[in-house]
Amino acid sequence: MSDCLFCRIVSGEVAATAVHETGRTLAFRDIGPQAPTHVLVIPREHHPDVAALSDADPGLLAEVLGAAVAVARQEGLTGGYRLLTNTGEDAGQTVHHVHVHVLGGRRLGALG
Repeated sequence: MSDCLFCRIVSGEVAATAVHETGRTLAFRDIGPQAPTHVLVIPREHHPDVAALSDADPGLLAEVLGAAVAVARQEGLTGGYRLLTNTGEDAGQTVHHVHVHVLGGRRLGALG
């Protein structure tokens, strides 16, 4: 999708600092980090949110989560980390291409 920022990152049209790649996933550093480690993990194909990806390709959803765990290990987040995905406007989703935030590197506060 030409108007999707993350699709443009996948295509190389927009630069990003990649930290982990597989044939079907890409992980890159968030440009506005909310923790010392803040990496976004996305599927290379466009799916608007986690619900759509779950419906369309549960295996790819598992690959995205597996890539997120690989990133956490690679980044040395041995004290723990948070995996977060926002689905829909009410949850604060701003880029409508499913993505998992990998957050860590310090003690993270409680949610909610």
